[in-house]
Amino acid sequence: MLTEDDPLLLRHDDPRGVVTVTLNRPQAFNALSDGMLAALQAELDALMNDGSARVLVLAASGKAFCAGHDLREMRAQPSLDYYRGLFARCAKVMLAIQRLPIPVIAKVQGVATAAGCQLVATCDLAVAVRSARFAVSGVNLGLFCSTPAVALSRNVGRKEAFEMLVTGEFISAEEAQRRGLVNRLVDDAAALDAEVEKLAASIVSKPRIAVALGKELFYRQLEAGVEAAYIDAGQTMACNMMDEAALEGVQAFNEKRPPAWGTRR
Repeated sequence: MLTEDDPLLLRHDDPRGVVTVTLNRPQAFNALSDGMLAALQAELDALMNDGSARVLVLAASGKAFCAGHDLREMRAQPSLDYYRGLFARCAKVMLAIQRLPIPVIAKVQGVATAAGCQLVATCDLAVAVRSARFAVSGVNLGLFCSTPAVALSRNVGRKEAFEMLVTGEFISAEEAQRRGLVNRLVDDAAALDAEVEKLAASIVSKPRIAVALGKELFYRQLEAGVEAAYIDAGQTMACNMMDEAALEGVQAFNEKRPPAWGTRR
């Protein structure tokens, strides 16, 4: 049984640069306490400058992926300044995930509610077991999930997002995939490990610079008008094309051979 001395996060790095960070408050359904948010921010800050990292897998211990904010902690400090600071710290974590130069995969093995659903929506990719469920359920407590709405509405259709926000109802993993919140579904925990590994392996087989440039551009152009997006995308592709990895990849294609990227990616 976990105690207060157990780490809030567990981290594992494999030799390929796949980093797995596991939320480790199963007794509290991995709620995003102040301590958990601080620990996540520290890991994300470290990864921002880690040139050896290629993929981040965000996993969780226990039956829930994440139940959102820690409601006991929130109720114990009922002040406007505290709540403003809390949601600002949460937003900083979400933005750090998006700004990482490596893809982030949510590995969802249980329920993801409120800010936990926000966390899934914020990750670049998500793989879930079919028994997982998703909700932005704050409205059931009289608290509209305004900050989760930012990420959710950028993943699923407006009417579908708003329905989730105003009803607080759970949706199944199958429905989450249909709506675009989840990429891939699997039947059980063993299959979840295998599918996340398959996705991570596909990513690390590509040049890191191309993925980093592409992720940054992907989110940047979404917030721009279409003409500005094309200008930005064209400039990004031109810069990407001048990188050694892209030049080698195109040359290899022309010569009908595998690219000789080796370890320089």
